[in-house]
Amino acid sequence: MSNYIRVFSGNFIEVQRIFNELQNLNICAIIKDESESGRLAGFGASIQGLQEILVHKEELERTIPIIKNLTSELQS
Repeated sequence: MSNYIRVFSGNFIEVQRIFNELQNLNICAIIKDESESGRLAGFGASIQGLQEILVHKEELERTIPIIKNLTSELQS
């Protein structure tokens, strides 16, 4: 995972919206859900419902403007 960089953290709905848009633009993104991983392993998580989107560092330059645009849409 060292070649992947976190580009967004948020709730399930925000993450799904951004993840789907990245997929539509052929950017390979990964959703990391610590609470679900912890639940499956039998542990708790500190922040329930928080997910992260990671992209490969080679796609970071393409991804940043998209994330900025989508997050401004989500906030309005």
